[in-house]
Amino acid sequence: MNCQCAEIVTPGLLNLFDARQQLIKAATPINAVEKITLDQSAGRVMAEAVSSPHDMPGVDNSAMDGYALCLTDYQADAGLPILQRVPAGSGVMLLPKGGCARIFTGAPVPMGADTVVPQERVTLDQRGHIHIEGNLVGGANIRRQGEETRMGTPLLAAGEFLDAASIALLASHGINTVTVKRRLRVALLSTGDELISPGAARSPGQVYDSNRVMLNVLLAQAQCDVLDLGVIDDSPQLLHQAFDHAETVADVVVCTGGVSVGEEDHVRPVIEQRGGLHFHGVAMKPGKPFAFGYLGPVSSSSTPLIALPGNPVASLVGWQLLALPFIHAMQGRSVADLQCYPVKAGFSQRGPQGRCELLRVVLDWSKGTPVAQLAGGQGSHMLSAASQAHGYLMINPATEVIEGSSYHYYPINQFAA
Repeated sequence: MNCQCAEIVTPGLLNLFDARQQLIKAATPINAVEKITLDQSAGRVMAEAVSSPHDMPGVDNSAMDGYALCLTDYQADAGLPILQRVPAGSGVMLLPKGGCARIFTGAPVPMGADTVVPQERVTLDQRGHIHIEGNLVGGANIRRQGEETRMGTPLLAAGEFLDAASIALLASHGINTVTVKRRLRVALLSTGDELISPGAARSPGQVYDSNRVMLNVLLAQAQCDVLDLGVIDDSPQLLHQAFDHAETVADVVVCTGGVSVGEEDHVRPVIEQRGGLHFHGVAMKPGKPFAFGYLGPVSSSSTPLIALPGNPVASLVGWQLLALPFIHAMQGRSVADLQCYPVKAGFSQRGPQGRCELLRVVLDWSKGTPVAQLAGGQGSHMLSAASQAHGYLMINPATEVIEGSSYHYYPINQFAA
């Protein structure tokens, strides 16, 4: 489900979902690739498709511990003698006529056997013959050769993200090397005279730089190589120098702060002097000052730049809803639609004006169905609520929040890179 907020937005601001699509469309996937082993591949992006080199399973094998037999050989009164033992890892054997084989999970089914009976249904008489409880079904409990994949069956497509399950799939087919996209290089910087590093002594008016710490983590989770350029003071000259370096060493530049329209907000004019802006201002709360531009003379061949707001929650929301899909598209990944579902509000409040609002909420399941409650203060500087939130309740412009009414809920776990 791809839920969207209403088209009624403040003039001059871009609709959130239009901005998201513009970013995805503007992304040019990197072409550089490298070959790596599976133990290095977690979180990487497939650069080319991979097909199965052989049938899986490679031979008929037993789905459980039990006894392999030919159904026509079994007589209930006489039972069957155990004439063979087949452990996992053995070769394909020939079932002796008139007897059965003790077999274990994953072991090749002997030629001549057409059924495996679970050991729980078998008893042994004094002669050591097996007797079976219940009805026999031909072909039961046998994993057939190629029932999962045949040789040449596509396993993973180009652009797929390598997680634990997909890596295990490749390993199960004996594949140990994959061709993946090179990691995206992202230059990261914060702007602001007031910013200091966590752990430093703080004077009145100074602010700890949480954005750069947060984005370092988020970019690393997104499998990017981060070039941390530190904090840049509110100086056009210093910004020019930082951007000049960033566009020569990175595939993408991400900066935070200084992107509004105040006298000390220099990021926008410097971007426009060094390149240009695709858009500035998105009709969402928090996150309105979000900007997307480029560094260089020509948009199509320049270094893309994402400018996130300075308020930390606005920066986080801008990353999750707008910057992350752009990064995924640059990596050559398939960008998933935003997932949302209706959830009732457990509170009432006035609706937003001119922008859709993303309320940080937690889900209360105490009554059997989820009810959204505010996670705390909703200011764009209040990380405490953002750190507790399970997701966002999106409220369309000019829409009142009424307790008991349903609104679009976006789980935060979908933004885990």
